[in-house]
Amino acid sequence: MLPDPQFQKALQALEAAVALQQQGQPIKADLQFQKVLKKHPEYFDALHLYGQFKYQRQEYADAHRLVAKALKVHPGSANAFNTLGVVLQALGRPAEALAAFERALAIDPNLVRALSNRGGAFNIAGRFRDALASIDRALALDPHHAEAYVNRGAALIALKQYPQALECYDRAVSLAPSLADAWLGRGNAFYNLKRYAEAAAAYDKAYGLNPQLVAAEGARLHSRMLAADWTGFDADCAHVLTSIRSGKQAASPFVLLSLPATAADQFEFAKRYSATKPPASEQPLWRGEKYTHDKIRLAYLSADFDLHPVAHLAAGMFEAHDRAKFETVAISFQPDKPGEMLNRLKGAFDRFIDVSNRGDLEIAQLLRSAEIDIAVDLMGYTQNSRPAILASRAAPVQVSYLGYAATMGARHIDYIVADRIVLPENERRYFSEKAIWLPHSFMANDAKRAIAEATPRRADCGLPEDGFVFCSFNNIYKVTPGTFDIWMRLLGRVEKSVLWLSGADRTAAANLRKEAEKRGVDPKRLVFAERVPRNEDHLARQRLADLFLDTLPYNAHTTASDALWAGLPVLTCPGETFAARVAASLVTAVGLPELVAPTLQAYEALAVELATQPDKRAALRRRLADNRLTAPLFDTTRFTRAIEAGYLAAHARAQKGQPPDHISVPA
Repeated sequence: MLPDPQFQKALQALEAAVALQQQGQPIKADLQFQKVLKKHPEYFDALHLYGQFKYQRQEYADAHRLVAKALKVHPGSANAFNTLGVVLQALGRPAEALAAFERALAIDPNLVRALSNRGGAFNIAGRFRDALASIDRALALDPHHAEAYVNRGAALIALKQYPQALECYDRAVSLAPSLADAWLGRGNAFYNLKRYAEAAAAYDKAYGLNPQLVAAEGARLHSRMLAADWTGFDADCAHVLTSIRSGKQAASPFVLLSLPATAADQFEFAKRYSATKPPASEQPLWRGEKYTHDKIRLAYLSADFDLHPVAHLAAGMFEAHDRAKFETVAISFQPDKPGEMLNRLKGAFDRFIDVSNRGDLEIAQLLRSAEIDIAVDLMGYTQNSRPAILASRAAPVQVSYLGYAATMGARHIDYIVADRIVLPENERRYFSEKAIWLPHSFMANDAKRAIAEATPRRADCGLPEDGFVFCSFNNIYKVTPGTFDIWMRLLGRVEKSVLWLSGADRTAAANLRKEAEKRGVDPKRLVFAERVPRNEDHLARQRLADLFLDTLPYNAHTTASDALWAGLPVLTCPGETFAARVAASLVTAVGLPELVAPTLQAYEALAVELATQPDKRAALRRRLADNRLTAPLFDTTRFTRAIEAGYLAAHARAQKGQPPDHISVPA
């Protein structure tokens, strides 16, 4: 404590610094803080407040230095430990941040800010139920703490309790209408509730309140794409891409896949994004040890072991793994959803482990203690992914596969499973991973997928009995104005034709009908498929369509596989990224390479040709019917042996102490 006269002067000088900060004069405030500390370098309040000032200015290293020094002066300050935790989070040091919040609460168990912030740290660590317990204690002490409701909403979204999450964000907004994070969370809740127009409005509000919250910009654009709201679409895309190219994190990497981004854009952004996702463990858990198992221990990590496209595609592969060579483990991030698919998947693995209640570090330690040889991430940067687990180097070989059609830009991912179409030799410079090139298509397919025997009547699906049916069951966000222009020209050139689209929400359907009308097409010629409960019925109704039309820059993936399995030809045009070449990989592997149009002009011309020449179309369908059970695409056992050969080669390199390298699996 300073002598009383000195204290009064120092306090007045410090109050002047805070006043300048509040008046929006940061340069003068900075100089005033420096002036105070030059005269009184051990003044705790000045060190702490100056650290908070530096944090708000996003000068995190300086903030850390100042708050750490403040704690040397006054190691019993719960508030300063709370500030230290916030700064450490901003520096990407989550484990130390959590420890700082725990220190704050050891000093003052009722410090509401620390309870709320500890909940946020638990969220980052994947400990969502621990997060709820800490946040609920904070709210019991102070039911008006807006930030606590924001952190609670984030935990509930991770637990897929979306209506309850929205209630939290609504409460936060009512308490603090200018809190940008509350509006961002509200957008996330609306997004997960598939209320995309409302999500876009919430993201817009968040971005307006805090333009530094750049992730809101990409989320807003993606939500508008899901609602087929193309107002200012080209300008919005250009702005997001310009922000990303300037180094800002203006979108998630997944959003980038559906924008006109280059492979170089995706690679550079993925590297930056990966750097913001710290590992759960500060030290690698696997450090070069050699495991000696009778079988290779192969783990698949996902939150999608349920009625999800990844599970539909990969279930047969999981079952077909050679149990003489591999011991297979499922690491499931979400609570069990009882049903036929879950029962099947549980039977497909040697071990099926529900880790939904465990944090990232605990899961990473589980993989290490189980001596997993090969860990396969089936999610990449898709929703509910947990990249911090493998960032902790939990296994000797770590692979990205199937769920995310791009590079992860992460040093800890050794390989990506691909083929020569989705990842050509000359594009590998845009991938941080080494390629495991499979001989045909990279995509697993399940030859056991049932197709209902009964085909509905066209009238039952709202389709004309005698008109040509163009079809695209891709998610609506993949339908861009340029693709839609081509489709509307096709409807204009092919008499009595209709376009059959995936069942969209009402806003998206209404917007697409308006877009059709703008292009001179009767909106009634757009037909939206209602959701059906069973996948086999969805496959069966695709027999009613005549031609599946692919999208760019994000191709049909599972939807293309579904169409081909149902006997429906898929017309595609490849782009320059992995996600833009998947359908070309699939139709080539099923023996129909002529359905890969080299340009969009050729794509449009071939669509007209197939629509107006029934004999050619019939011959194509016959070939597809003949090839379905003989071509490589749907030969699950053949595919599984190929991917296993890739795994074996990667494992052999690791056992020899060799670094990852490209692997080409022969046919």
